[in-house]
Amino acid sequence: MGERRQARILALQALYYADVDKGDPKEILDLFCEHLAGSVTESVNPLFFQLVTGVCESRETIDTLLDKYATNWRVNRMSVVDRNVLRMAIFEFLNCRDIPATVSINEAVDIGKRFGTRATGPFVNGVLDRIRLAEQIESPPCS
Repeated sequence: MGERRQARILALQALYYADVDKGDPKEILDLFCEHLAGSVTESVNPLFFQLVTGVCESRETIDTLLDKYATNWRVNRMSVVDRNVLRMAIFEFLNCRDIPATVSINEAVDIGKRFGTRATGPFVNGVLDRIRLAEQIESPPCS
């Protein structure tokens, strides 16, 4: 498994925990990392922390986009897995310009299929593609 995929999966687990616990995100992140001591390698660490802290800090902005583009769905009615997979990908759209939008979508769909339900993959793909097109999220140019 690639390092970025591993970071995204760990971030999803931490965000899931934070979402269910409803406590202070910083304390939850510290507790989560304490139990993962050997699981987070040096190369995975930066993206993991960027995703978890970034999603927690930008949750309001991200959820506004989700409410706008997830037709007939409110964020609070989505499954915990679906909404956090979507939040991570949207955070990447807005803040990780070195990651092509199509890669963020593909990663979100694959991780959603692994941890969500049968409906997660198509749902995540549809919402993220709608956001990408409507908000004109560009992928970085090829070098």
